[in-house]
Amino acid sequence: MDIETLANLSREERRFAPPAEFAANANLTAVAYEEATRDRLGFWEKQAERLTWDTRWDRVLDWSNPPFAKWFVGGRLNAAYNAVDRHVEEGAGDKVAFHWIGEPADDARSITYSELKDEVCQAANALVDLGVQAGDRVAIYMPMIPETVVAMLACARLGAPHTVVFGGFSAEALASRIEDCQAKIVITADGGYRRGVPSALKPAVDEALAKLGSRSAVDHVLVVRRTGQTIPFDEVTDVWWHELVASQSVEHTCESFDSEHPLYVMYTSGTTGAPKGILHTTGGYLTGAAYTHWGVFDLKAETDVYWCTADVGWVTGHSYLVYGPLINRTTSVIYEGVPDSPHKGRWWEIIEKYGVTILYTAPTAIRTFMKWGDEIPAKHDLSSLRLLGSVGEPINPEAYVWYRETIGGGRTPVVDTWWQTETGAIMVSPLPGVSDAKPGSAMRAIPGIVADVVNDEGASVPDGTGGYLVIREPWPSMLRTLWGDDQRFKETYWSRWEGMYFAGDGAKKDEDGDVWVLGRVDDVMNVSGHRLSTTEIESALVSHPKVAEAAVVGANDETTGQAVCAYVILREAAGDGGSDIVQELRDHVARGIGAIAKPRQILIVAELPKTRSGKIMRRLLRDVAENREVGDVSTLADSTVMNLIAVGASTSAED
Repeated sequence: MDIETLANLSREERRFAPPAEFAANANLTAVAYEEATRDRLGFWEKQAERLTWDTRWDRVLDWSNPPFAKWFVGGRLNAAYNAVDRHVEEGAGDKVAFHWIGEPADDARSITYSELKDEVCQAANALVDLGVQAGDRVAIYMPMIPETVVAMLACARLGAPHTVVFGGFSAEALASRIEDCQAKIVITADGGYRRGVPSALKPAVDEALAKLGSRSAVDHVLVVRRTGQTIPFDEVTDVWWHELVASQSVEHTCESFDSEHPLYVMYTSGTTGAPKGILHTTGGYLTGAAYTHWGVFDLKAETDVYWCTADVGWVTGHSYLVYGPLINRTTSVIYEGVPDSPHKGRWWEIIEKYGVTILYTAPTAIRTFMKWGDEIPAKHDLSSLRLLGSVGEPINPEAYVWYRETIGGGRTPVVDTWWQTETGAIMVSPLPGVSDAKPGSAMRAIPGIVADVVNDEGASVPDGTGGYLVIREPWPSMLRTLWGDDQRFKETYWSRWEGMYFAGDGAKKDEDGDVWVLGRVDDVMNVSGHRLSTTEIESALVSHPKVAEAAVVGANDETTGQAVCAYVILREAAGDGGSDIVQELRDHVARGIGAIAKPRQILIVAELPKTRSGKIMRRLLRDVAENREVGDVSTLADSTVMNLIAVGASTSAED
């Protein structure tokens, strides 16, 4: 990578200081950076004390065999006890743990910590009846309903590692995950709701198990009745949740497990190759999730109502919807459906009704709301919000500002967080009571994390230049290995530079030393010898008042090596943008970044190809730009999007 040209040409001058009252009462202050720098392991030891340990650790970190870390060595605890039981024992049983809202408008319930504990105990007893023991793996393939959280915690209570597979994944994807971890039980539902229509899940489980045949270790499928639709049901292997779980005792004595006992396996992969089973263990992971949830979101557990919009099929849902919030005794919101069902103001309606104070969501959702228009959130009272968060990919500066001004009323700090499935918890983020935030910048590593931007030799780059984003020192919530494949773990994350974690993201440091994540190194383009970041060109396009969202790819070009090709969604208020919109946008990019970044081709589209987690699949857009047959679309939320884009590309404007 040419680090000088990756440093790039865009500039962002806007700054947002924390409100004075917010800063005065912040959970984390600038002192935390000093404490963590002075004694990093002592700092993490202090964070681990947020948890209740049955046996205290003998040693904070064993890094004698890198990259295989052991944190809080000798410590023993139970994840479910930390999430629910201890709060009930301390007198907080009547506090609401979750406000759950189903997609059908009249479908909702609030669940207290006492009620959650009882349901988790019942589910744990039911799993014991089905033969589950500590160490057995359980696959969970569910919609966003309370039983999904209950199932996760019941597994954790028994020391049975869970693997949650997103409910939108195909039977083939589910089968590969069940086989890789040799799951003994699958927990699923008859279906869930999506845009008001029941969507079946159980048939995909049956298809997955049929594909595996004798390679499956699954003994039983535990099925929640959610939609009531007719599904295949095998009386030998299939068991109804409401029949087995509801009849169980609400008493269950949990045992403690070693700090390094596996808590869950989370699979991440592209569209080719075997899925990677990211293994997270108990003590270190829970420490990281609880600390970052408390510190980065400035959580005030007694008064905040917190909403992380992620599905539990993704790591964000694990760390910041289930484990982090519950350990911190938070009242959270869980919503089953999509943002535009039954109407485009559903999220704002929920925030107003439940008095949500902290909202954590993805840039792709924010840009979608921008596209729909300011008048929709303006119909609702969002004054309860005091902090906003962004996760999943770099946020464009204009989307950041829109989020802060339109949703946050111009008063709320925004935490633009960078982390990964592998890291388990937030690594780089502004501290909302400390940072003078810059739209589009993740700012700096949080206290306790040692992140850096390095060149090809692994040396820190100077301020104002770019390179590779790495983590130099081990951290508690780090992945321990890839399930069943230590060698792949080492080669994938630790082979580029000795002792440094690198998972593929490029970044730059600005003149102040603050970090700007530029996305995957694979998405950096080489245009006439200049290395350009797709993220920065996308941000330049989104800064145009008519643009809601953009995706940029590099396509082969005989003259320049690669050329910039852009796919743009216009805001609804902009209509079709007018006949000159393509040239207008090309000139806008040239003014904002430079002529070298001017797109060769811009295609106005209605939608972009996104996975079910909301990430744009630029590989498919590259296929269209280079006139190739479009590759595998099985992981897209809507595979028909590519048909529309491919047709439109044949008539796109080109210069």
